[in-house]
Amino acid sequence: MELLILLVQRQGELLSRDEIAGHIWGGDVFLDVDHSINTAIRKIRQALHDDPEKPRFLETIIGKGYRFAAPVTCSNGNSDPVNRDESTTIVPLPMVQKVSDAPSISTTSTRVGPLRIRTICRGTAVLAMAAVLAAAVMLRIRTKEYFWKSPVTGVRFQTVTDWDGGEQAAAVSRDGHFLAFLSDRDGQTDVWITQIGSGQFHNLTHGRAPELVNPSVRTLGFSPDGSLVTFWVRKPDGRTNISIWAVPTLGGEPRPYLEGVAEYDWSSDGQRLAYHTPGPGDPLFVSSGMIQMTGRRIFTAPAGLHSHFPLWSPDEKFIYFVQGSLPDKLDIWRIARDGGTPERITFHNSHVSYPVFLDRRTLMYLATDADGSGPSLYSIDVEHQIAHRLTQGLDRYTSLSASADGRRVVVTLASPRTTLWRFRLDDSPAAVTEPSPISLTTTTGFSPRLGPNYLLYTSATGASESIWKLAGGVPTELWQGNGAWIFGGPAISADGRFIAFSVRQSARTVLCVMDQDGTNARVVADSLDLQGDPAWAPDGQSITTAAGDHSNPHLFRVPLNGHSPSEFIRENSLDPIWAPGGDFVVFTGPDIGTSFSVNAANPDGSMHALPPLSLTRGARHFAFLPGGRRLIVLRGEIHHKDLWLINLDSGAERQLTNLPSGFDVRDFDLSPDGHEVVLERVQDRSDIALLDLMRP
Repeated sequence: MELLILLVQRQGELLSRDEIAGHIWGGDVFLDVDHSINTAIRKIRQALHDDPEKPRFLETIIGKGYRFAAPVTCSNGNSDPVNRDESTTIVPLPMVQKVSDAPSISTTSTRVGPLRIRTICRGTAVLAMAAVLAAAVMLRIRTKEYFWKSPVTGVRFQTVTDWDGGEQAAAVSRDGHFLAFLSDRDGQTDVWITQIGSGQFHNLTHGRAPELVNPSVRTLGFSPDGSLVTFWVRKPDGRTNISIWAVPTLGGEPRPYLEGVAEYDWSSDGQRLAYHTPGPGDPLFVSSGMIQMTGRRIFTAPAGLHSHFPLWSPDEKFIYFVQGSLPDKLDIWRIARDGGTPERITFHNSHVSYPVFLDRRTLMYLATDADGSGPSLYSIDVEHQIAHRLTQGLDRYTSLSASADGRRVVVTLASPRTTLWRFRLDDSPAAVTEPSPISLTTTTGFSPRLGPNYLLYTSATGASESIWKLAGGVPTELWQGNGAWIFGGPAISADGRFIAFSVRQSARTVLCVMDQDGTNARVVADSLDLQGDPAWAPDGQSITTAAGDHSNPHLFRVPLNGHSPSEFIRENSLDPIWAPGGDFVVFTGPDIGTSFSVNAANPDGSMHALPPLSLTRGARHFAFLPGGRRLIVLRGEIHHKDLWLINLDSGAERQLTNLPSGFDVRDFDLSPDGHEVVLERVQDRSDIALLDLMRP
């Protein structure tokens, strides 16, 4: 309330975070105060139903602060402007839902028009208090659903599979009788099926399908009559050869089903098809009749964004979908089946996926939490639009599906294990030694980075993540943040003396720097929506990092001398890494389909010429060999990649490793001398679980 009063009093003025802290907390600026500012800003936006990407009331000025942008209008009730000290303020607010507080009687919901609060304007403080009261009333009304009940209360999770390895992408048929999923039980990843309750499982593809794994889309489904299992495939020639194939539920030869389509959903009557293609913005189409690719395009996501998981509403009036920036700046939207302006339904701004309807109003989906944990099970009433987390603890769900009547739900419950491995890279890397595991005292190890004679990595235990250093066989914890998520890999300065890393805590991101022994940790940027890996500039005086600007990431320079961050690369860009000589920086472009481009820029921001290079989604980190003209990248399928060496002068490429199919590398790094490589290996351990919901 105090922050809203201050913002309205200073309407139209830019207020820095320091100025806000000074007015409200007396200038004692600590990390917790910054967190309080973020929490207050978020609550104000929730109360005013204000979209942070398209604000009507509260603007965020990146790197500078906040501004209350809406005009404050005073009138005497007859629309005649009068002196501010004698006028009446009218504060229009969004539509609110009025629900009785009495739980013992039957009630009905009533729509209330724009809320207007009138009071005598005795200066801007009274104006502000009117807005505060209106916002507080609205927030209380909107955040209470007195008759809401979790759809999974008292429901037992029944394990369907308990195999070694990983099962994923579970899908249940419309009638709830059959369950399909992906599994590597026979060595390679295949499509499997079971009749629920039979205890018998059948491999439907036996290695006959191309690449099957893509966690960013709904890869498995059923035809409306349940006679076919459909699956996403990508042929080895790249991003343009993506299609939906099908195989008979009772077994048979796989065949094309929807050529050139990345995802689809049939309407409840099986007469309309919603689908999107893998082009830029994932164009969404609606087609009538049988399977004919002559649909009418109704939506394309803005440049740099994705639009996945199309889903018909039960009444067939809307198509719901997940839109945003991959992998963790996403939310659920909906659009009328004939097109128009999409409406945002959730406001997680996290990794959101797999929406399904349980009934005409109850939407269940997966989303990561503000601290980066999860994904967890969530539910929302699409009329009230208030999200509820359904599960507690550290469970991690990676897929979700429901039968047409919402009575049967299947989920994938995952517990991935990450380990670190190393191998030697000789001066002539014609032959590479086999990777060997690195023994760690922590339970997990990921995001490895190599400094001079030491290894950095991140570890997670419960709700805490920490940065560890391994030197001479001795492990040391350098930094630990309770409830904080360290995203991206830490960056080591060229001389090895300093470490930069990005942290997300309660939906806020900060860029930190500490000495290589873990001392003198400090925040160097707290106003950017940081994304991806940071990188030290060649002179060691600034850090290059990506930050979101209306969901599209751009590269920024963050000086260490306390000056404000400045934009460096305007185009869509992530995960920078500077060449050893500092004459150019390499970065990745936006995902299109399942691939992204690799680009470069000079220190002045102009583009630097590179041979054409496109890589598959899943890992974006690079490493330069000494000399600065040879780049090591990860290339291959989304869930299985090898290291390749790219000559940036000639464009010549050479494969450095030939890792087995179960060796899934998500990150890596190269030592400063170019002789040691450390790999982050992920081993998926996941099972399918069934929930039988007794719904009215």
